[in-house]
Amino acid sequence: EVQLVESGGGLVQPGGSLKLSCVGSGFTYSNYAMSWVRQAPGKGLEWVSTIHYGGGTNYVDSVKGRFSISRDNAANTLYLQMNSLKPEDTAVYYCAKNVGELDYYDYWGQGSQVTVSS
Repeated sequence: EVQLVESGGGLVQPGGSLKLSCVGSGFTYSNYAMSWVRQAPGKGLEWVSTIHYGGGTNYVDSVKGRFSISRDNAANTLYLQMNSLKPEDTAVYYCAKNVGELDYYDYWGQGSQVTVSS
């Protein structure tokens, strides 16, 4: 059974930092691209970042320079380091397993609430 279990969300002040984690099981983690997708209140799903099989990364323009995606293949863990957080970053963040290197997903984490507020 493929599972993605997220942790690390919470409440932070603007300008603060959080690091999300996503532990995968039931598949060969290192063989797949992995992504973070978020859903802000009242909004649809928004792709945030992807780390590819070979280690290359992509980010939505709004988080470039502030967020960093990484992976620890030995630990089957995906990370999203979020710095200089803004209120507009408030959302439920989902880790997601890409279907191979394709631009869609077949498994999702349970979601982690990130709230940026003073």
